[in-house]
Amino acid sequence: MNILLDLYITFVKIGFMTFGGGYAMLPILEREVVDKKKWATSEEILDYYAIGQSTPGVIAINTATFCGYKMGKNIGGVVASLGFITPSIIIITMISSFLQNFSHIAAVQHAFAGIRIAVCSLVLYSIIKMLRKNANSIAKFLVFLLTLLAITVFDVSPVVIVIIVAALGIILGRVRNA
Repeated sequence: MNILLDLYITFVKIGFMTFGGGYAMLPILEREVVDKKKWATSEEILDYYAIGQSTPGVIAINTATFCGYKMGKNIGGVVASLGFITPSIIIITMISSFLQNFSHIAAVQHAFAGIRIAVCSLVLYSIIKMLRKNANSIAKFLVFLLTLLAITVFDVSPVVIVIIVAALGIILGRVRNA
């Protein structure tokens, strides 16, 4: 039962500190789950992110569910997910009751503009960190560039990209092990 309470409290804390969605939570998640709690490795977190990105739902919730499941099976996944969404429910309820009355105020608009910029930097930091860890060979960096090109220039569906790159990874893995 202790691990369930620890999962809930940890993911409540991550949920309160995460602004800007799933990618922005990666540095906080890594610090809490990998560095402090030792519940997962950096590679496992990136795997959870990759799976969470390619499955239905919000990437942050999917990642919390994977972490919770690893530590406490089904109930651990549920508890971690509930912990992660608790702050959002509280914050959104508070904001929605006040935002309509204050959204026209310049200071509020400037605050949101500042938050958006900070979130962009958190996302960029996560991207650079993931790129350094994963695109550590010419072949992997080439896959990154081709994927980026396919998405940005040719508007290829992320689902198609994930399927193609997963198949490519399986093929290359088998070729290397053969």
